[in-house]
Amino acid sequence: MDPQRIAELRAWAESLYHQGRERLAKVPLAVQVVAAFFLVAVLLMGIYTAIGSRDATMRLKVQHSFRGAQLQVWVDDSRVYSGHLVGSARKKYGLLPDVQGSLSETLAVPSGSHRVKVRVTADDGTIQEDTIEAEFSRNTQRTLFVVARRSDVSLNLQGTVAGSTTDPPPASSGWFTRYAGTLLLTAAGSIISALTGYAVRELPGHLRARQAAASQTPKAEA
Repeated sequence: MDPQRIAELRAWAESLYHQGRERLAKVPLAVQVVAAFFLVAVLLMGIYTAIGSRDATMRLKVQHSFRGAQLQVWVDDSRVYSGHLVGSARKKYGLLPDVQGSLSETLAVPSGSHRVKVRVTADDGTIQEDTIEAEFSRNTQRTLFVVARRSDVSLNLQGTVAGSTTDPPPASSGWFTRYAGTLLLTAAGSIISALTGYAVRELPGHLRARQAAASQTPKAEA
């Protein structure tokens, strides 16, 4: 992008910023506070929906033959993992050169029936992907085995584990789901209740003040 275009975009952004500040200054402080609390409540609800609903875990175990590649995992339309695969050169059967690597991660996923998709993008741009139907129960863990080669990717989902002592689920799916999720809902509910009470208490007086101001405004002469 040429410098002139960048300067025009910067000037346009600064103009929007100043216009926004001028308009915001005309809004009563009470309205600004109410709007801010409302946005906080919406944010809390969004965080709870995005994270608090992941009440199962999926152990991801990958064996691959790439020196370098990008791994992405989706559960339905939501991407739950993105990371880099790194392999090292080894001699297959002690004679033939080969590249091998592995990866292991524990992911928080929502319970229920879902479609899991795995995509591997090699450093040269080659893409291999595969999908598998999976059923996850609440507070359980399943293991997804991935074998990734330049020619294809194969998936195998095994077992339902009620708990694991060697591979504990991530903190976000344990403590957060059980405790912080409840706190988020409580905080959001309290904010919404406070905003509702404020509106019921202050809105009638605000409307009467506007009507009184309008009635005192002299009418334009015909």
